[in-house]
Amino acid sequence: MYRLLFSLVISRVSAETVHHLTLRALRAIQAVPGAASLLRRLLVPRDPALAVRALGLDFPSPLGLAAGFDKDAVAYDALGAFGFGHVEIGTVTGRPQPGNPRPRLFRLVADRAVVNRMGFNNQGSEAAAGRLRGRGAGTIVGVNIGKTKAVPEGEAAADYVASTERLAPHADYLVVNVSSPNTPGLRDLQAVEHLRPLLTAVREAADRSGPRRVPLLVKIAPDLADDDVDAVADLALELGLDGIIATNTTIARDGLRSAPDLVKETGGLSGAPLKERSTEVLRRLRDRTGGRLVLVSVGGVETADDAWERIRAGATLVQGYTGMVYGGPFWARRVQRGLSRRLRESTFPTIEAARH
Repeated sequence: MYRLLFSLVISRVSAETVHHLTLRALRAIQAVPGAASLLRRLLVPRDPALAVRALGLDFPSPLGLAAGFDKDAVAYDALGAFGFGHVEIGTVTGRPQPGNPRPRLFRLVADRAVVNRMGFNNQGSEAAAGRLRGRGAGTIVGVNIGKTKAVPEGEAAADYVASTERLAPHADYLVVNVSSPNTPGLRDLQAVEHLRPLLTAVREAADRSGPRRVPLLVKIAPDLADDDVDAVADLALELGLDGIIATNTTIARDGLRSAPDLVKETGGLSGAPLKERSTEVLRRLRDRTGGRLVLVSVGGVETADDAWERIRAGATLVQGYTGMVYGGPFWARRVQRGLSRRLRESTFPTIEAARH
């Protein structure tokens, strides 16, 4: 049904317009007392074998929503009610910013992919902190933070620290995003000589935020060379980070089938074309870290089989976004049910056992 609706209606409306309409509907659900809880009871599969203990948290399933959908923390609980085991909000920056000019979001339907050059459009970390303050315990919420575009590279650490101080008290975990291709100079921060002082400053700021230790992860790009992936993994272990999210969107355009005018759009590519490289990076991180870090795999996850492959390759948690764009509102529910079937057909008693 959703495929027909997508083909006849949704695909004819601009991607960003559809995104805003969807968020508006989700906000309406979240604004009604008890609505998200009721939906959760009706829609969320409950299979205790899918539960994951990670980052000091109890995830009801390994599947979460990647950052980029709920940038301003306006619909996280409603999204959780549709089947996501966790929701990562953001990317949030220290200051509010409008992002890049429109159009900036494009569907590549033939490739089951999306190109975005949103540019971290968001209302800033202070506004997000206000929305997260006093939230209930219904959905595990990660907070993804990035650099304000107007802030020079030399002041990036202070910008991340400001967001950390505001958001760490309200986050179940924090993610330092240094891998979006849509903020000039941001990916330069993935170089270890820049990343070490940045992560150190964020960790110290998070530790000052309260008595609870907030888990800290870093999100990396699929376009890093293998040696650089190793260097980030080594640095994460050295600094005592809790995990790595792999991977963000790519600037590569190899092998795409969509119309040339779409393929040439600048920005980060997400969806099915990332599947192979994202899995390669995951396996490399697993081999390099030897199970000492939580690995979150994202990029090209479309089906339960994709999620299962990532878990077997070493992922503690799996995230999707573009899969939901093409799969519809019940996509997470279907993936969870598929994971339950895969688990029952295997020799593993739990999803955590399948990872080892």
